[in-house]
Amino acid sequence: MDNVHVITVKGMSVDEFVARHASPNPASAEVFQPPTKCVKSAMDIPAWEHSEAYHELIGFINSVSMAIQGKKISSEVPKTAGVDKVVQLFVKLNALVDDTPPVDQPQRFGNSAYRTWYQKMTDSAEEMLLGILPEDKKGALPEIRAYFVDSFGNSTRIDYGTGHELAFIFFLCCLFKVGVFERTDSAAVGLQVFDTYLTFARRLQMTYRMEPAGSHGVWSLDDYQFVPFIWGSAQLAMNSPIEPAQFLDENVIARHRNDYMFISCIEYIQKVKTGHFAEHSNQLWSISAVQSWSKINSGLVKMYQKEVLAKFPVIQHVVFGSLMSFKPVKPGTVLSSVRLGFVPPSGMSRAPMPKLDPPK
Repeated sequence: MDNVHVITVKGMSVDEFVARHASPNPASAEVFQPPTKCVKSAMDIPAWEHSEAYHELIGFINSVSMAIQGKKISSEVPKTAGVDKVVQLFVKLNALVDDTPPVDQPQRFGNSAYRTWYQKMTDSAEEMLLGILPEDKKGALPEIRAYFVDSFGNSTRIDYGTGHELAFIFFLCCLFKVGVFERTDSAAVGLQVFDTYLTFARRLQMTYRMEPAGSHGVWSLDDYQFVPFIWGSAQLAMNSPIEPAQFLDENVIARHRNDYMFISCIEYIQKVKTGHFAEHSNQLWSISAVQSWSKINSGLVKMYQKEVLAKFPVIQHVVFGSLMSFKPVKPGTVLSSVRLGFVPPSGMSRAPMPKLDPPK
């Protein structure tokens, strides 16, 4: 493992990055724009990569990585009431699954009961989300609802993939912007909210035998998820009980599957796939040769940008509104990057979750 790494947000200090995204008046009322699709051809991908939403997305992912390094899923971390409110949404979503068992059908994949569950979820989404939104931010419901309902798969194809996972990350970003989450919630959002979502997404996949959305096969990390590998490697980037070369060991998986997202992902892959790991998950197999978790984390962020965020088949489905805006960033704006691996000095922020700008 690397002993010394400097935590930076490329092009500026952490505090400068947070200040740039600070809300000058979070209580003010805003006029929210209904979300629309903006990436209509592969030629629009560069505009997406220079949009406010793209920069805020990468900043959010890196900030959560910094906040959760060295922490287990069960670690005690600061949180506000908003975290518990969002986790409680999954109690309701799980109840809908309980009430919608899979049906007997000849085909192995794509159980049609999922469509019934999806309809129940979309019918309930407005009420559930209004229950967590601040009174002066309820106008943001159309955009936030769009990300929420798209977080759980496609009801026509009965599939799930990284585009649906991306919708949930957008949803989380929005909740920071409208004040459901506070800056101090960054670790809890990664360790509690996202892990709850990940567990629920797996339940949907298993219960309704959902197809991978555009199966990645051996050239990407996993058929369904990507972000838990980024955040899971961030957890292991400091005070890790294991080295990267050990994450396929059966004893390691049994011991740490409930503590680290990365290890829980490995266990899940081994549960749903058969054959040699190097054959069905070649990229993950290759990762085990990397020397440190901090290097794995930075490499995975770059891979996420290339293999998910730069792919038109994924991004064509994304919608943009006031909270996650397709407007270009100011010229000269530098995309954030981060290095992990040590406890920040007392003068630096320990949980640099940017308070993302509300719409003007």
